[in-house]
Amino acid sequence: MSKNHSLAGKVVLVGAGAKNLGGLISRSAGADGAKVVVHYHSDATAPDAEATVAAVKEAGGEAVAVQGDLTKVADVERVFAVAKETFGGVDVAVNTAGMVLRKPIVETTEEEYDVMHAVNAKAAYFFIREAGRQLNDGGRVITVLTSLLAAFTDGYATYAGAKAPVEHYTRAAAKEFAARGISVNNVAPGPMDTSFFYGQETPERVAFHKSQAMGNRLTRIEDIAPIVTFLATEGGWITGQTLFANGGYTTR
Repeated sequence: MSKNHSLAGKVVLVGAGAKNLGGLISRSAGADGAKVVVHYHSDATAPDAEATVAAVKEAGGEAVAVQGDLTKVADVERVFAVAKETFGGVDVAVNTAGMVLRKPIVETTEEEYDVMHAVNAKAAYFFIREAGRQLNDGGRVITVLTSLLAAFTDGYATYAGAKAPVEHYTRAAAKEFAARGISVNNVAPGPMDTSFFYGQETPERVAFHKSQAMGNRLTRIEDIAPIVTFLATEGGWITGQTLFANGGYTTR
């Protein structure tokens, strides 16, 4: 990604910012001159978080890693508090956290339903809430959703269903935060070329998903990170929207 330095001096907090898409967003923000707060969930992800922090510092930026379970409101509050204590404030809050499950409705357990909605809906809600409380005026809030919100398919009831409310959270927040110049948006990638996707699909379905997008390929994290950067910078006049970034995979 080319350096535009439009994030220079800004503080960017990335939920699930250690690896995959979140990791690329963290590293890109650092390369553009931002001070980056890399949130990560589990001990297993700690090495990835530290590697991302190191990459930002090697690029000449500042970064810190902070662990937390975003399904716990106290942890969401603490992650933002660490960002403010470390860098004096937060300008951009990006939430890439999510959990995927592909399972028929009749086979889904109550526990699976509760976990999926905690990770994909509750965590997103309180991340947006805390961003609204803590962001500097003129800030940006961005949540990563899924193009399944525009798809008519089987198997993803709990995943797409739990992501869907975030559009309503985003629209309300966009109105409520507007007086402070804070924009609130979502990015909805198509099926992404990451381990999260392949664990849910058969080779035949993977081939079908590829066939539905430009270039006969899946969405790559490199397709999405620049869109997040745009929304965090020059695209700030966009607010309350969900941008479907999927190479023509689907629309609504």
